[in-house]
Amino acid sequence: MHISAKADYATRALLELAREPDRPLTCEAIASSQQIPFRFLKSVVGELRKAGLVRSQRGCEGGYWLGRPADEITLLDVSHAVDGELITLRGEPLDGLDYPGPASGLPGVWRRIEADAAAVLGRTTLTALLPEAVGGRLDRRKGAA
Repeated sequence: MHISAKADYATRALLELAREPDRPLTCEAIASSQQIPFRFLKSVVGELRKAGLVRSQRGCEGGYWLGRPADEITLLDVSHAVDGELITLRGEPLDGLDYPGPASGLPGVWRRIEADAAAVLGRTTLTALLPEAVGGRLDRRKGAA
């Protein structure tokens, strides 16, 4: 399984926003804090905004906030927002995959791997990934994998 740079950067950016939910953060601040290339992050944040995972405000008081509470955003949401399908084979979804003869059981294995990965990512929230000390108000156990 391949985890894209987009999914990694998107998750790290969202965790920065979740760490300080009461104030907006700029892409520059997030890129600097997480050591992410600014231009790449800017496009990733645009995809997160389109998916409703972040919201933005322009101007000197502007920046980005989470689009929903951190305990309602899962890693599966992030993956779907920036990568689309969770697992593909040569760029194609696994739904209609069918092999003849001795390889006929293989598509089922690929689909089970996708389902298992989706289950783990779907129950892991941003809140579960934040350190307990953040703001003293987060319970790390909530939404943990």
